[in-house]
Amino acid sequence: MSKNCRADVDAAIADMDFEKNDYQIEFDTTAGKILLDMWSDVAPGHCKNILGLTKIGFYDGIIAHRVIPDFVVQIGCPNGTGTGGPGYTIPQEFNDKPHEAGVLSMARTSDPNSAGSQFFICLGRVPHLDNQYTVFGKTADQDSLDVVLKIGGVETNSADKPLEEVKIKSSRVIETAK
Repeated sequence: MSKNCRADVDAAIADMDFEKNDYQIEFDTTAGKILLDMWSDVAPGHCKNILGLTKIGFYDGIIAHRVIPDFVVQIGCPNGTGTGGPGYTIPQEFNDKPHEAGVLSMARTSDPNSAGSQFFICLGRVPHLDNQYTVFGKTADQDSLDVVLKIGGVETNSADKPLEEVKIKSSRVIETAK
């Protein structure tokens, strides 16, 4: 899915209402299920972006292309290399949420406004990322954090790519009335 999917994402999020609903994403991976709470109060644009991409099936079949123990698990590149995205970028929404185990944050290039579809989940406290990357969610429960930590322990090659593929088999958005 290397084409620009902005129109599909915009259509998928058209009826989202952060005032009335809470949103979660569930990634069913080859390592287990990861449930993520969205923090729309600090990064509504990033939440809408990942929720929209999830709704259109963008993440289904995508691998964790970068795993660095005690640092991050990075996912969201349609090319599986860390070089791809959805065909558009979104502006940063830096906030004061700390990068700690289970935190969901957006990957980007050196341009703060270059985020697209790639995200990372922290494997521990990573203070040098604070206010440099947009935090917009966190694992919803211990089981989800345990799956992330399990992925964080897989063997990787010299480029930090897992030797055995870790893949998102399917994904879905869960909407709950407040």
